[in-house]
Amino acid sequence: MNITISVKQLGKKHPLLQEKSIALDIENSVTTTQKLIESIVDHQVQLFRSSSFEFEDEDKIHLPKENYLPILTDTGKVGFGALYNHNQVDLAKAQENAIVAFEDGLYAVFYGDDQLETLTEEIDLSQNKSVTFIRLTFLAGSYW
Repeated sequence: MNITISVKQLGKKHPLLQEKSIALDIENSVTTTQKLIESIVDHQVQLFRSSSFEFEDEDKIHLPKENYLPILTDTGKVGFGALYNHNQVDLAKAQENAIVAFEDGLYAVFYGDDQLETLTEEIDLSQNKSVTFIRLTFLAGSYW
């Protein structure tokens, strides 16, 4: 099933991830928030595992093409496609971390205009609304 996701952060003008369509391994169009989060994490882990690793002794510069550089600078992060962390990702641990972060309120999930507040809340993915993750940042400070 194809869904559209985007990732935003409070206080930022541009989203961290523009609307992107991904294919999830969900058989039933009616699912819970927990199953949706776990499926998205599963998709991202598979995408990370299929990325190329570079084992190089010397550091080489991998410059992006000229037309790609403005796209990278608009998102605020310029990367050159090299992955330097060669550790394998544990899928179960990644899914558990995503669920705990949702329960702790580190990010909010919206399906269309409706906020998904509990893990057991059922949503109908056949409505083709976009899924938006909003990363919440907490302010820390003290009065002196």
